[in-house]
Amino acid sequence: MKVNVFWFRRDLRLNDNRGLFEALKSEYPVLPLFIFDRNILDDLEADDARVTFIHNQLSGMREQLSALDKGFWVEHGSPEAVWENLLQEFDVQAVFCNHDYEPYAQKREQMVIKLLKGKGAVLHTFKDQVIFEKEEILSGAGKPYTVYTPYSKKWKESLRQSHLTYYNCEALWDNFLPKSQVPRSFPSLGQMNFKVSSQIFPSDSPKEQTIRVYDQYRNFPAQPGTTRIGIHLRFGTISIRQLAKKAIELNEVYLKELIWREFYMQILWNFPHVVEGPFRKQYERVPWVHDEEAFEKWKQGKTGFPIVDAGMRELNETGYMHNRVRMITASFLVKDLLINWQWGESYFAEKLLDFELSSNNGGWQWAAGSGTDAAPYFRIFNPESQMKKFDPKLVYVRKWVPEFGTPLYPAPMVNHKTARENTLKVYKEALGN
Repeated sequence: MKVNVFWFRRDLRLNDNRGLFEALKSEYPVLPLFIFDRNILDDLEADDARVTFIHNQLSGMREQLSALDKGFWVEHGSPEAVWENLLQEFDVQAVFCNHDYEPYAQKREQMVIKLLKGKGAVLHTFKDQVIFEKEEILSGAGKPYTVYTPYSKKWKESLRQSHLTYYNCEALWDNFLPKSQVPRSFPSLGQMNFKVSSQIFPSDSPKEQTIRVYDQYRNFPAQPGTTRIGIHLRFGTISIRQLAKKAIELNEVYLKELIWREFYMQILWNFPHVVEGPFRKQYERVPWVHDEEAFEKWKQGKTGFPIVDAGMRELNETGYMHNRVRMITASFLVKDLLINWQWGESYFAEKLLDFELSSNNGGWQWAAGSGTDAAPYFRIFNPESQMKKFDPKLVYVRKWVPEFGTPLYPAPMVNHKTARENTLKVYKEALGN
């Protein structure tokens, strides 16, 4: 039987999914496929909660299709081996998927294109995880924006109703392959050498009221003022188009945060060197301090700076950290301890449930001053004043650092004023101005 394949990657939903919609409209029945990629999994800890999150989502999707007597193939292994096997099992005419902008995903895609070409099949890809991508938002000179504010303005000017289209996949679910014709493979977490996580995942349906008052409460980590929707955007369990619609209706500041996400995605696409080093090459000259002991104290939340320690402990325990506190902890590592921002970037990548390469990289480069801001290395957060401003009653601090104010709590590991002056001196000498 001739089939088309829809390759799920970071778009784990059966409705309002652009690539899936195009596949289901096509001439041949659709085999849905997800691959637990060994090349990614091998770098993760056995208790990584993100694998449980993905597995849970796939289980729900599989059950949904099974109720309609439709199949869903979930495999585990090397993508190349899985695809070679699939192309022997099925007469594949075309593969459909949604764009993924990360370097490894691009490399993997090229491998699949090569295999398909050998079988006379083609790969069709579509935009789904953003409203605007790649070179869709350009300056008057026809170049990618490297500053957020003009990008954001052009993004809003360019937006049309067509960009928020709802793709009704549900109406086409009949075009999935029957269950009897789909391999029954669905590896358990244990078979993949992962443990079932007890982590509680945030809802994929943000409260409208939270978005409505987002601008008032988003900076206060003790308050439930954010939607915690990051993990769902990361794995595509919700549609960015539907979320953007809500943001447009309810809160301009919330919409700007969604635009920040797309800004960093187009930075990653147009300037892929940011994955390996600073956006601004001259920042390679900064002589970082390679202090493993200090880095360990930062990771464990034992720096003696309560707001920093609270953030790191929240991250370690829950896989989440409030965005304001992400900026504070990042600034402390880079600007107080003068430790390479890439160390912090890697640690956040390991721990954050909502880890997104482009946003994580952009945020850390923003903190380090090496990113897209014009003259940003002077920006150094004072952990004490940040705490007084955004956690004045110490509700957040006391939740995560219960020993604060007792002899058990460590003294500050550095003097912030002295560390700040030293960092400014080091940066100035390194950058030559």
